[in-house]
Amino acid sequence: SLHIDHRNRGMRTRLGCLSHKSDSYNDFTAILPDKPNRALKRLSTEEATRWADSFDVLLSHKYGLAAFRAFLKTEFSEENLEFWLACEDFKKTRSTAKLAAKAQRIFEEFIDVQAPREVNIDFQTRELTRRNMQEPSLSCFDQAQGKVHSLMEKDSYPRFLRSKIYTDLLSQTQRRLS
Repeated sequence: SLHIDHRNRGMRTRLGCLSHKSDSYNDFTAILPDKPNRALKRLSTEEATRWADSFDVLLSHKYGLAAFRAFLKTEFSEENLEFWLACEDFKKTRSTAKLAAKAQRIFEEFIDVQAPREVNIDFQTRELTRRNMQEPSLSCFDQAQGKVHSLMEKDSYPRFLRSKIYTDLLSQTQRRLS
C-alpha cells in the first residue's frame, strides 16, 4: 500500500499555510458528533470554558474532544489523539480472544516504525511496546499512551486553547446568551 508521509517537514509547513483557512468555527461544526446547530445550542459557555481547566476535562467532553480533534487536523497531528482513543477503547476489551489481534492492529497503525499514523514517541517506549506485543495485555500500551497524552497536554492543548477554533466556539456560545 502506498503511504504518503505527512511528517515530511517541508510539506507540513507548506500545508500549514493552507491550514489556517480551515482553523475556524465552521470547520468545527463539520465534525461534531450530531447536528452542529443543535449541539451548539446544547453546549453552554460554562462547559466550553471548563475545557480550559484541564486537558482531561477536555478529553472527557464529547464536544471538547470533537473541537480538539478539529484543531489537531489543522496541525496534521490528529494521529496522537486517535492513538489515545484507540488505547482507551482497547482497555475496555473484554474478550481475550480479540485482545491480541486488536493490540496488533493498534501497534501496526500507530507504533511501528513507518506506521501509517505513527505517533511521536521515543525509541525506548517504542521498543518496550514492541516487547509487550509478545504477550499482549490490557496494559501493553500504557507507557506509550501516557507519553502521547503528556505530549498533547504540554504541546497541542495550550495551542488549542489559543486557537481560533476554540475562541470562535466560546464567542459563539456567549453570543447566544446575550
